[in-house]
Amino acid sequence: MVVKLDKQLGVQPKEVTFCTRCVVSNQRPRTVFDAEGVCSACRYVEQKRSHIDWEKRERELQALCDKHRSTNGDFDVIVPSSGGKDSGYTAHLLKEKYGMHPLCVTWAPFIYTDIGWKNFQDFVKSGFTVINCFPNGVVHRKLARVAFEQKGDAWDPFTFGQKAYAFHVALKWKIPLIFYGENGEVEYGGSMQNATKPFESVSDWEALYFKGSGIDTLLKTGVDMNILSKDEANDPVLNLYRPPALRDIEQLGAEMHWLSYYRNWIPQENFYYAQKHTGFTVNEDGRSEGTYSKYASLDDKTDGFHFYLGFIKFGLGRATRDAMMEIRSGHITREEGVALVRRFDGEFPKKYLKDFLEYLGITEKHFWEVVDSYRPPHLWEKINGEWKLKYQVT
Repeated sequence: MVVKLDKQLGVQPKEVTFCTRCVVSNQRPRTVFDAEGVCSACRYVEQKRSHIDWEKRERELQALCDKHRSTNGDFDVIVPSSGGKDSGYTAHLLKEKYGMHPLCVTWAPFIYTDIGWKNFQDFVKSGFTVINCFPNGVVHRKLARVAFEQKGDAWDPFTFGQKAYAFHVALKWKIPLIFYGENGEVEYGGSMQNATKPFESVSDWEALYFKGSGIDTLLKTGVDMNILSKDEANDPVLNLYRPPALRDIEQLGAEMHWLSYYRNWIPQENFYYAQKHTGFTVNEDGRSEGTYSKYASLDDKTDGFHFYLGFIKFGLGRATRDAMMEIRSGHITREEGVALVRRFDGEFPKKYLKDFLEYLGITEKHFWEVVDSYRPPHLWEKINGEWKLKYQVT
């Protein structure tokens, strides 16, 4: 296996174990297992149920909104929102329950799906103003190509902008309060360093969200590979992929907050809320490839490959992600989750393969060469010419 710019690889435990309560394994980056074999995300659910004073958190949220709420109807909070279930829930709740005036911002998907575009439009129609940023198409595509080859995930240029763009808009509009939905690291499994805080620092991004290497490393690599020209690597649009200068953030007093810190975060219930209030609809073709659900990550034709490469690198696919969350929320049992994972995890997202290859400008042969280069030998073996995962949840 070639370990490239994904710094999460190479430090994975070589002995694979699965959580005794959900279906995640110790291969998920930054997830910690205790002596009883329970993962950190499942332990966090215990804290949410028994140790967090949600009434106190509610008062904190009310005070925060009271501090920032405009008196004349001007925008007073930035909400990154795709029109999906979680951001729809966040924006609508802040507006209707807490009397805020959200300016929503979207870092556009690589290739909108029909349902993703419909949900975005319906979100706008439900009463929100949204700034949708489509970054330079040539540079964005090339960044995705470099990320696919050198990080095993074309998704990264989207992640860069998804994190940074809201801060740029906040500075331009002089709106210091930014509200994201959930702290995914503690809710879904990962670092617990911000578990007791309502916000994070931009200095956390590279380690927690960018696989240990950010936009500038990716640009240098792209130039070295002759995928990006030096002029393209210096395009001013790339500042949108970076957080603004810390001094500018501090001068405005800009802070991002997670709604999940203040309110118990349950993704399936967010779906019901967004369906009722922002016009959100599920995948018209039924379940998403690689899983049993049909209401998450619907916006982008490339989403399935993000989850599929996660399955290749960590042995954890899209069904694992859905099942572990729904087990923790009490919507399914572990036994049901195991059955769903064993049935759907690792299913290849063939529906948009042609779109994905055309977007990156690669052949299917090259696609599989890159994919296979990211198979860790402690997780994968070849039997009769076919790759087989060595470990499955039971």
